[in-house]
Amino acid sequence: MRLGRILGVDIYLNPFFLALLALFFVAGVLDRGLVAFGVVLVHEMAHSLMANRLGIPAHEVELLPFGGVARAGTELQVDPVRETYTALAGPVSNLAMIAFAIALKNYGLWHADLGPFFLQCNLLMAFFNLLPALPLDGGRIYRSYLAARIGITPATYRAARLGQVFAVIIAVFSVLGVWWGACGVDILVTALFLFYAATRERSAAPYLFMQLLMRKHQELLREGVLPVKQLVAIENVPLGQLMQSFLPRRFHLVTVLDKQSQYLGTVTESSIIDSLMHRGSNVPVGELIER
Repeated sequence: MRLGRILGVDIYLNPFFLALLALFFVAGVLDRGLVAFGVVLVHEMAHSLMANRLGIPAHEVELLPFGGVARAGTELQVDPVRETYTALAGPVSNLAMIAFAIALKNYGLWHADLGPFFLQCNLLMAFFNLLPALPLDGGRIYRSYLAARIGITPATYRAARLGQVFAVIIAVFSVLGVWWGACGVDILVTALFLFYAATRERSAAPYLFMQLLMRKHQELLREGVLPVKQLVAIENVPLGQLMQSFLPRRFHLVTVLDKQSQYLGTVTESSIIDSLMHRGSNVPVGELIER
């Protein structure tokens, strides 16, 4: 359901989010539900506005029962620098709201019940989202950090696996909390959603890598110059395995050696990608050398 548009960003409410607000109303805590709604909305809007500021279209935010999602162009995920800034924008907005609320309290503008709840919501949103696990903001920052060192695919696998691990830990503690009466099932549902989302991120890693490769040529044409990354590979290494070492914002030159470590030649990233597309990922890199 489309709620409206704010600063060029369309706001959508997931049907389950509306059901959650209805439950808040029945429970007599609709005011708290609306506060949580506002906190999530500002958090996701911060992501969208930052992405737009960095030149990546992000014109839609959907609010879900246990958070929200700002939908940006796929190029964001293969640009470590812009993804880091965009991911940081959400938690920073929560910290800014905390500072603003404290300033209002100092001027006597404070609600005895909703004020502390507003602070709690922002603290939870900021610090939970900074966990280094996909699909959380901290996971995107961690993935961006790793991608510049080990490549986008293994970086995504690591960050998504952490997301699954955190989800299991949260689920275990939530079950114990429900058993002891210390919390409700909402935390367990959040853990299940986190595990599901982390699994989806992990499954999408190969497609993300292909997007990175397709974007690299356009990036080189646009900027004219890219830093070079030199790799060395034995002639029987398959192209698919070799390309897992490719990094974002680097153009790769691969020195190919035979099994006696004798020089055979050098191939470019462009020729590797072209061979991958036309001949498959199992072709040995040595076959690209003209002899």
